[in-house]
Amino acid sequence: MSPDTEEQYLLRRRPASEKLVDVGFKNLAIALASMVAIVLFAILVVVFWGSLDSMGRYGWKFLVTSNWNPVDDEYGAFTAIYGTIVTSLLSLAIAVPLGVGTAVFITENIIPRRIRDVIGVMVELLAAILSVVLGLWAIFVLEPFIRPFLNWLNQAFGWLPIFSSAPMGPGMAPAILILAVMILPIITAIARDSLNQVPIKLRQAAYGVGTTRWGAILNVILPAAVSGIVGGVMLALGRAMGETMAVTMIIGNSNNFSWSLLAPGNTIAAMLANQFGEADGSQVSSLMYAAFVLIVLTLAVNVFAQWLVKRLSLKY
Repeated sequence: MSPDTEEQYLLRRRPASEKLVDVGFKNLAIALASMVAIVLFAILVVVFWGSLDSMGRYGWKFLVTSNWNPVDDEYGAFTAIYGTIVTSLLSLAIAVPLGVGTAVFITENIIPRRIRDVIGVMVELLAAILSVVLGLWAIFVLEPFIRPFLNWLNQAFGWLPIFSSAPMGPGMAPAILILAVMILPIITAIARDSLNQVPIKLRQAAYGVGTTRWGAILNVILPAAVSGIVGGVMLALGRAMGETMAVTMIIGNSNNFSWSLLAPGNTIAAMLANQFGEADGSQVSSLMYAAFVLIVLTLAVNVFAQWLVKRLSLKY
């Protein structure tokens, strides 16, 4: 009897109870997976329905104007949208080199194992710190520490729009740095796992053809792990766009638009946290509209991440 015929015979002779367990597990898995999609769809429907009034009243103008005045019933979310995108992207630009570099530092035996283990534990502990604690640290430690540097940027490069305003405490720049601190553990942990998944034979083959350690890291190991690293980076970007408490505490929560990174600003998540508790009437609908914009932005980031990871997986 051939192996295929024997396997089919054994499958036919399986007890009915085992088949019932398999079918039940399959149905349970489908139901649980479907619950995720149902919850996401329900959130989208509720937020979209709540924002219909503002969508009809303000339309696309809501996205390109920055006047937020509940007294006159005028709302525009451009300042918050700008702050969300800029703080997320710039924090990512800071955290990605640090996170990937730390992951390489930990996984490639550049330092003794004991030191690598300590650094790995510290990265995991950093991920466990509450965002409100990081917000307090940003207010009392980070912002006073970087203020002289921000003053120098304003004096030396004040002719640039992004450094045109004098720093006066909370602002976009401290928010960018605290977001970089918050997403750093995500990037480091996922990059470390991706690098550890690279087959040892691939590393040995790279050394076997005479390449150096850094040549193997840059030309072989990182390209082999790039799809997982990019997935972690996109996950960190989604976290940065939706972060609320720490950003609310340090960004300044100003709806007055400014291109300057040294001026106070706002994000969609911070605006929702600050205003939703006391909102009424059309302000609630406008906040729902802003929340719907944030959902669309994060959804676009996740769709782009899936596409990019797939492309990189096929390429490398």
